[in-house]
Amino acid sequence: MNKIIANKLILVAILPLLLQSCFTAKTYERPSVETENLYRTDNLPQDSISFASVSYKDLFTDTYLRTYIERGLQNNLDIRIALQNIAAAEAYVKQGKAGYLPTLNGAASATRTARTSENGQFGSFFTQPFNQFETSGTLSWEADIWGKIRSTKRASDASYLQTVAAHRVVKTSLVSQIATTYYQLLALDKQISVTEETIETRSKSLETITALKEAGQENQVGVDQTAAQLYSAQSQLLDLKNALYKTENTLSILLSEAPQDYDRGTLDDQKLSANMQLGVPALLLRNRPDIMQAEYGLVNSFELTNVARSNFYPSITLSAQGGFQSLELDNWIDSSSIFANLVGGLTQPIFNGRKVRTAYEVAKAQQEQSLLSFKQSLLVAGKEVSEALYDYNISVEKEAFVSKQVVALKRAEDNSEELLNSGYLTYLDLLTARENSLNAELSLVDNKLDQLSATVELYRSLGGGWQ
Repeated sequence: MNKIIANKLILVAILPLLLQSCFTAKTYERPSVETENLYRTDNLPQDSISFASVSYKDLFTDTYLRTYIERGLQNNLDIRIALQNIAAAEAYVKQGKAGYLPTLNGAASATRTARTSENGQFGSFFTQPFNQFETSGTLSWEADIWGKIRSTKRASDASYLQTVAAHRVVKTSLVSQIATTYYQLLALDKQISVTEETIETRSKSLETITALKEAGQENQVGVDQTAAQLYSAQSQLLDLKNALYKTENTLSILLSEAPQDYDRGTLDDQKLSANMQLGVPALLLRNRPDIMQAEYGLVNSFELTNVARSNFYPSITLSAQGGFQSLELDNWIDSSSIFANLVGGLTQPIFNGRKVRTAYEVAKAQQEQSLLSFKQSLLVAGKEVSEALYDYNISVEKEAFVSKQVVALKRAEDNSEELLNSGYLTYLDLLTARENSLNAELSLVDNKLDQLSATVELYRSLGGGWQ
């Protein structure tokens, strides 16, 4: 008899292993996505090296900027929040790994039964009050026949990798924002310098024309127009200083520091890598952290669909319980008080208010949503790369024209003064030439900023900055 019982227990123990061949969970495969035509350009890149593989330390040569980026990556609050999300996801990963292990619970109780029912199960045996003391441990293990535990673990792994990718998204964005803000400060410095030089020149012009008016060689109209131009430049200088003040505050937020002045270089000294290889569009799948984040989200929902599908099938659980049980406290921990039992159970959902079916349909819908989000993120990435590249090329072409415009307007301003002195032009013509010259110089600074910003945006849109 004991041999038969032992054989039955062995059969129950190995049954889950035999049923592993019935594993129903599907294996994730990346969906086919179109990447060939993501970049809107006539010259499709064929190289397998991307601009994004360059470290920001090699891309940005300005020592001040590199220092600020390092400080931002260390102190920025969004970065620190993302790190805490990773820590939370890592805890779930550990929980997922423990899913294969049995659970063990311990319990201890002391019960005094003052009166039993005479009509109850033990009423005829216990007519007097009695005590019962028990210490037990319960070991339970669920067989992963249909891959439920395995899929749950994979889902938690994907969720963890999703938070890692989210951290990289924040990091890439932060590097881009700090660099762009820094270049805005340099551009404002340059525009303030140009405007201050203009104010100095116009102040001297106002002194000159005032003296000529007092000498009877000019009229009040010329004086007023020169003064108006001086006041306009002084007002413009205040606007630029206000923008500079706010931009420094923006940089302080990115660095998670109190608002302050920041040391920096000059706009003219800024040089970035001219070798901006896009790499084939398929590289976005491994370079862009937001695309990686979207795909890990798809993997997570795919595995959760496996879990929901496995709930249609029966689950097998093995439980073992043992401990000490006694009616007397003195005999509680004693060899004669030991008890043990082994239970093998099978649970199959039949009618449960459609909960299993609903959970599966919801999981399928969420998986489809994740797939669409993944494809959408790829399209957005292609758009951003295309626009950043086009912005850069336009700013490079535009620089030549704006530079020529500045030279031409400077020459026109000088010639206007000579013609005015010769009586061939009115003073209004000279004022117009001066205003156009100032606007062209400021426009040249803006174009330089556009070129630097487009380079930074191209670097970010290709997935650079987190390596």
